[in-house]
Amino acid sequence: MTKLPRSGWLPALTILSCAISGTFNASAQTAPVQLPADIERITTTGSRHGADDSDAPVIISAVGQQDINFVSPTHIEEVLKFIAGAQVQRGNGQEYLPALRSQVFSGAGACGGLLTAEDGIPLRAAGFCNINELFEAHSEMAERVEVLKGPGSALYGSNAVHGVINVITPDTTQGGGLFGYDYGSYGYSRVKLRSGYHYGDGGVGLNASVTRDNGYRVAEGLDQEKLNLRHEHAFSSLTLTTGLTYTNLEQETAGYITGTDAYKDAQLAQANENPEAFRNASSLRLWSRAQWQLDGGDTLSVTPYIRDQDMEFLMHFLPGQPTEENSQQGVGVQSLWTHNVSASVTLNAGIDAEHTEGSLLQYQEQPTTGSAFLVATIPAGKHYDYDVNASLIAAFSELVWRNDSWLLSAGLRYEYIHYDYTNNMNSGRLREDGTACGMGGCRYSRPPSSKNSFTNASPKLGATYLYSDTTQFYANYSLGYRAPQATELYRLQRAQQVADLNSEEARNVEFGVKGNYPGLSYTIAAYYMDKDNFIFRDSNFFNVNDGQSRHTGVELELRWQASQRLDIALAATMASHTYRYNQELGGVNINGNDIDTAPNTIADVRIGYNFTPQVRAELELNHVGEYYTDPENLHEYEGHELVNLRSSWQLTPELTLYARVNNLLDTAYAERADFTSFGGDRYFPGRPRNYMLSATYSW
Repeated sequence: MTKLPRSGWLPALTILSCAISGTFNASAQTAPVQLPADIERITTTGSRHGADDSDAPVIISAVGQQDINFVSPTHIEEVLKFIAGAQVQRGNGQEYLPALRSQVFSGAGACGGLLTAEDGIPLRAAGFCNINELFEAHSEMAERVEVLKGPGSALYGSNAVHGVINVITPDTTQGGGLFGYDYGSYGYSRVKLRSGYHYGDGGVGLNASVTRDNGYRVAEGLDQEKLNLRHEHAFSSLTLTTGLTYTNLEQETAGYITGTDAYKDAQLAQANENPEAFRNASSLRLWSRAQWQLDGGDTLSVTPYIRDQDMEFLMHFLPGQPTEENSQQGVGVQSLWTHNVSASVTLNAGIDAEHTEGSLLQYQEQPTTGSAFLVATIPAGKHYDYDVNASLIAAFSELVWRNDSWLLSAGLRYEYIHYDYTNNMNSGRLREDGTACGMGGCRYSRPPSSKNSFTNASPKLGATYLYSDTTQFYANYSLGYRAPQATELYRLQRAQQVADLNSEEARNVEFGVKGNYPGLSYTIAAYYMDKDNFIFRDSNFFNVNDGQSRHTGVELELRWQASQRLDIALAATMASHTYRYNQELGGVNINGNDIDTAPNTIADVRIGYNFTPQVRAELELNHVGEYYTDPENLHEYEGHELVNLRSSWQLTPELTLYARVNNLLDTAYAERADFTSFGGDRYFPGRPRNYMLSATYSW
């Protein structure tokens, strides 16, 4: 496959934009709980269209625009910690490792355990996820961030094993605007602009941000630009809306520091052993939605989209420090038909399809240094060079029955994904020139060109009982899945010639209660999930999937208006994540062990106080419990507590000033910790006390 130049996509983008326009959530209207920092009750993520999902038999949490503006996040981690069950271990710059009712995802293909989207369009094709892909969404200036917890494959397909994170961009077509400026420690600055124009039956608008950050650590700065464009026009029974997102990231990368408790040493924490490391990434997405209002209250929507992504980064964490270049270009379509079967029964059905052309090149410019084994088995030159064409088609349906006290739902999705893989090098574990490596052969192994297909079915069942106007109970069963990622199938090591992999599956049972009173809203959820065919790299460096894991937990989200001036928000999780298969590591059978990088307790508490209608302050306490850093459960990180302070002052109806102090107590902590037999204790150190001042002017 020859990679299409970006310019080659522009005519197609123009044609598509002019032909059809649409939005994933154009019709969604927010109905917030009347609390100072609201969580939206109307969502798009739980139903794939703007709807009141408050009585759905699932937990859909959302961080609203008021909270996002107050935090002014420099990283998606700063808002996702408001969601019970979610944890993001922040890396350098915009990098991170996510968790949602799970351990922190790491390793090739592990990102497939969580689906991320913007305006309902997955950020990546099903077989080409990237662990850092949320930096391709405009979360910094989102209208809200929605999180569907538990398997969401019945609606969203492959990768929605543990849930869905959906970033909803603002509807700028209604007019108005905003200009903002953020200035913070370590040379941080960001300019924000939102503007729109509404005319008669339609409107146009933009949402943009430009970020510069020198970074706390040596050589970890970044430049980032993000842009959303939107157009909408309404006819008598048809609404046409188009959205475009462009993102660009140029980032220096600071990796781990090593040594027991190294993060507690301020000098070590600021150091960077790999100042040459970098990551450059750009993405372009265009989607267009046509939504028809049909007879009888039915609706039909069709949303074609285009994605174009490129990434280049230095893999400083591997011997020899190879460079990876990957890209994906694809087209797809989502559809949804909502039919009122009767006054109490609704049918949702649709077909999703996409085609993606991906490529990956890994090469090493300099000879490997280190042990004789590494020098002999990791040669300079190309390690991988392959193309993968992936096609996906899926059909889904859901029946929903309602009466005064009950809601029952049943859904099913059937999905087929096909990979056509072309190896552009010699097969096996040879050097680029075809010669053999010493000491048993080269580390990197390339399977011969092949084709692979996977089919998956995902059912879901749910029930909600409306106990009263303020309280409801729910229960659900769902099955999530993810097909093996292209990197797991075709990026092999050592003696492995073929990766014989099946799709991962997760069976989830959940029940809980939701309450919504004047001044108080809460959700309590308990879940039990067993995951089979867990894909991992074994001690022979083979990609296999005979692993099993178990995930159980209880979550609480609460917002309480304690008085006219005082309000409290809480997101807390108690959970257990364990290995459930026999695997010997370092002479230890890990069956029954806690999964590494999976704290049992996570909590975030925010206490807000309105001194006057114009002046507000908020104190936040964030807790991350201790966790093991290796599968053998021989090493651990002690956890941490952080305190943040924020305030706002509305000078005029248009002008608001903000001040923020992060890590108020100047706690030494690690954003992420792990342990490897070859590297020992490794940490991504967190930032010490830091500040941000902001001003926004709206009209």
